[in-house]
Amino acid sequence: MSVGLLKTLHLLGVILFLGNIIVTAFWKVMADRTRELAVIRFAVRATNGADVLFTFGGIVLLAVAGHAMAASGGMLQLPWLRWAYALFALTGLLWAGILIPVQRAQARLLYPLPREAAVPSSYWRLSVIWAVAGALATLLPLAIVVLMVIKPD
Repeated sequence: MSVGLLKTLHLLGVILFLGNIIVTAFWKVMADRTRELAVIRFAVRATNGADVLFTFGGIVLLAVAGHAMAASGGMLQLPWLRWAYALFALTGLLWAGILIPVQRAQARLLYPLPREAAVPSSYWRLSVIWAVAGALATLLPLAIVVLMVIKPD
């Protein structure tokens, strides 16, 4: 596969991954601010769906195309790239270990509630965990972008 095609796939992965985590976080936070069950329930469901489609799709493109480029360019030993790999892995741990389980727990809490029900306090506790882990899972990939652009020695 050509380097140009790998770069294109890698950049598409960046767009899908970062775009989704930033935009879905914005919409979920805005939905939570309404404190309306129907709006929040929809946002949680949409966030879960977008994660499967866009975040996971971006991860696959990033990992496959990025590693192929690094390997073909003999760059795997570079310290900045190793840091990028470590930050990417940490982001994945946050996503798979905290964010996805919290989002699923929130969906399970909200799904059976009748339309007129109040959003339970346990949802709001999970939202705090989601916000903290989500902020970290957003800042880490932004640090990776800096490493990829600057390529420090």
